[in-house]
Parts: sequence; C-alpha cells; structure tokens
Amino acid sequence: MSTTMQPSSGLEDVIAGSSGICYIDGDKGILAYRGIDIHDLADNTTFEEVTYLLWFGKLPTRAELQEFNLWLVRERKLDAQIISLIRQAPKHALPMDVLRSIVSSLSLFDPEERANDAGANLRKSIRLTSQLAMIVANYDRIRKGKPLIEPDRSLSHAGNFLLMLNGELPSETATRAFDIALILHADHEWNASTFAARVTAATLSDMHSAITSAIGALKGPLHGGANEAVFGILEDIDRNGADPVEYIKGMLAQKAKVPGFGHRVYTTEDPRATHLRQMSRDLGYSSGQTKWFDYSRRIEEFINAEKKLNANVDFYSASTYHTLGIDVDLFTPIFAVSRVAGWTAHVMEQLADNRLIRPRAEYIGPVYPNKYTPIEQRGELVA
Repeated sequence: MSTTMQPSSGLEDVIAGSSGICYIDGDKGILAYRGIDIHDLADNTTFEEVTYLLWFGKLPTRAELQEFNLWLVRERKLDAQIISLIRQAPKHALPMDVLRSIVSSLSLFDPEERANDAGANLRKSIRLTSQLAMIVANYDRIRKGKPLIEPDRSLSHAGNFLLMLNGELPSETATRAFDIALILHADHEWNASTFAARVTAATLSDMHSAITSAIGALKGPLHGGANEAVFGILEDIDRNGADPVEYIKGMLAQKAKVPGFGHRVYTTEDPRATHLRQMSRDLGYSSGQTKWFDYSRRIEEFINAEKKLNANVDFYSASTYHTLGIDVDLFTPIFAVSRVAGWTAHVMEQLADNRLIRPRAEYIGPVYPNKYTPIEQRGELVA
C-alpha cells in the first residue's frame, strides 16, 4: 500500500466529500443550515420552513410555504396495507425496528417506486417526511391498544405528531417546543446515518433504500439512542430517591461513561443543547414536572466542573421528550422523524452530482504473498 494513504480510525477528521447543506464549526460551537445559524432558525422558523431550506437552499416566501405545507398535508396518509403491516408487528418490538421495516415497505406502495429522477425524489421526500411521523405515532397507539388518530389539516407537522401520538390537541407550548426539537435535529452534516444514506444513494439505489440505510445506522447506540440512556439515569435517580451528583459520582467511580456529554465535532457547547436546556426548563415549569430538569441541571454542572465536558444534543432532549409525554423507546424514532428532512436533502444532493462512494482500506492481514497450501498438506485441527 502507498505510504501516502493515511488511515483514520472512524474516518475522524477525514473530508469525504463536499456539501452545501450543513456548516459546522466545532471549535466555535456553530451549526448552520445553508449558512443560517441554528439559533436564528430555532428562534424564528418552523420545521416546515427548515425542511424547505434544506431541500431548496433558501427559506420559503409566504406563498411558497403555504404551498409546501399543502404538499405535506396531502401526503399525511398511509396505505391501508401499511397500517395492516404495522398492526402485525409484535407489540414488544423495538419501535426503531418497526420504523426501519415499514419505511422499506413504503417503497412497494409508492406511486413512483421505480423512478429515480430529481422530481420523483423530491416527491418521495415529501411523502417520507409526512409518513415517518405517522408510522411512529400509529405504532405506539397500536401497541397500546388505542385507536388511531386522524391528522388535523389545520395543525403543523409538530402539532400533528403530538396529536396522533397522545390523542389530544397539544398546547401551544408543547407544539412549539417539539417544533424547535425537530428543527435542531433536522441535519448535522455527514454523521453516520447521513453518510449511510449517501453511500446507498450513490449506488443509484432508490430513495427508500437510502432512508432505510440511514434508519439502520441511527438505531445503533453510538449514534442514536444516547438520550434514552440519559433518561434511564434520570429515572433511576428518581426511583431510588438518590442525589443526582452522588449517583453520577458512583458511575464515574465504576469507570462508567455518562451519556449525553461530549461530542466528536464540538469542543465547546453543542449549540443544540443551548435550546434544549431552555426547553426542558420551560416545559418542566409549565407542566409542573420540574424534577427532570432539576436533576439534569445538577448533573450537567457537576460533569462540566469535574470532567470539563459539555452537554450535547442528547442530554436535555431526554427530559424534554419525556415531559412531552413521549415514551423512552420512541426517542430515537423521533430523531428519525426530524432527521428525514436532512437525509432526503443529502440524497438529492448526492444524486445531483453523483459518484460512487468507494473508499480504500489499510490492509493489515498476512503479508503478501501468503503461500497457498494444498488441502492434503494442511494440518488437522486437534479438538
């Protein structure tokens, strides 16, 4: 192998390609979609506007947003056979497994299943963005023996998800909090799931296969799922009446990793955590469930002082989602409900100037040439 090729464990700091979708400066704590700072987007826009921005490269005008909302509304439906498939899933199944399998099945019922041109992929992106939210909400109600809730054409994407999940109209506070959470999770450059989607798309496979690949990557606990582990800690603290700081000290004494802290990209605070911290606090006070924020804040202050680590996007999303009435095993599927906007944007960008993604590997096996030995000369293994 050429000595000019320098392998990097986990492809850390390797530039694998070019993209105009997401900008990150980890040293300065900057995250921007199409160059617009995440703080401006979280403070002033909706998930629908951000999705439009990711797909079209600009924020929509009022008329464009109205038309875009209508597109999403029209596709907020699932074929009866898809509903039947969801009903057939075991009630004990992991929601991420159900989501992955159903998204794959959606391609069989897509009216443009075999089309892979830009227009068809945009329409598939619209359908997938509307449908993922329905799949997650419907499966949760089905496994709990509850009736399915029809979407409300007057509600936003965030409002509809909470309605379909909880069976009641969400408050303005809850809707806005969830809307911001969707915005914050919508994209994050070439993370594992996004890269998986782009690799699949680069083979000229279809949009549904690319998104299924992304969901499979997101399922892994090293990518999605950290907020589930965070809430497991908060719940254990509450169940046992433990002091949050003493509990974390005990974890550290056992060399256990505290989830929700540190990030491979950010050396300063994850800008998404800034908003989620405030959301956790506001929702806690508005709902009368302040203990989850209080536990989280004490843990954060201790870890920051003791380990010089900052909270990442997962830490406060745990208490935020719980206060919104979302079960722990739905935290990662909800990540997908948001990130599908970014995944589809990256698939469309990949296909606009496609080249098969085929990296090389550093060979570390037996030295070449490794002599071939005829079978009659190979020693038998002794039991």
